Amino acid sequence: MSIEYILQDFSKKVSKQIRLHEDGVGRFRVLTPFRFDDGDHLVIVLRQNEFGKWELTDNGHTFMHLSYKLDVKSLEEGTRNKIITRTLAEFGVNDADGKLVAEIADEKYGNTLYDFIQAIMRINDVNYLSRERVKSTFLDDFRTFIEKQVPKERRKFDWRHPQFDTGESYTVDCYINQRDQPMMVFALHNDTKTRDATITLHQFERWGLKFDSISIFENQEEINRKVLARYSDVSGKQYSNLTANRDRISRYLENILQTT
Repeated sequence: MSIEYILQDFSKKVSKQIRLHEDGVGRFRVLTPFRFDDGDHLVIVLRQNEFGKWELTDNGHTFMHLSYKLDVKSLEEGTRNKIITRTLAEFGVNDADGKLVAEIADEKYGNTLYDFIQAIMRINDVNYLSRERVKSTFLDDFRTFIEKQVPKERRKFDWRHPQFDTGESYTVDCYINQRDQPMMVFALHNDTKTRDATITLHQFERWGLKFDSISIFENQEEINRKVLARYSDVSGKQYSNLTANRDRISRYLENILQTT
């Protein structure tokens, strides 16, 4: 199919402002009027693949653009990852090692470009999750992270003491067993959760339980200083956030799992 026909279909199905700029053999930059909110243009390339079929790619620009505001690892798990995975499936786009790629089938050039642009914009929207949604993302990210680090038979989420806590009032986000002293892991995203964890740890002390604890904050700097001070009196190991401490937490958990 001629490049003139492809451009015509792009213009008809997407926008009359679409332009193609030759960028090598069988390769064209697709210039569109669409931009991210910060003014950056979408990067879209039309190229022929090794089999001679036309496809669209972003050359990795979309995820790179997200990395300006988000830690790339936060896109690999939790709520953000679910949104991205669902979007790719919905619009028929593949993630090829960070590069978005959509093969054009049945000469549906304009339709494929339209879907490709929609996918890019939808993926970029993970930048703008509401505060409540971000909170959910942190808890999802925490759970996914722990699932990868701790074997299923050695962990229990939302644990309560089966003997003492008959009213189910004192919850631990993750309980790690098969140790001389079990490890209580807390995921803390706000003042209320931190106060609740403080009360829980105090109660465990009153019951005479022997345990270790580790706390992972969404952002420790946002916790009220007095709330944090009271929590620090009863807590064990603390990490100020998950994003910047994944490797440290991973090594720490690896070490304690070796201690039975």
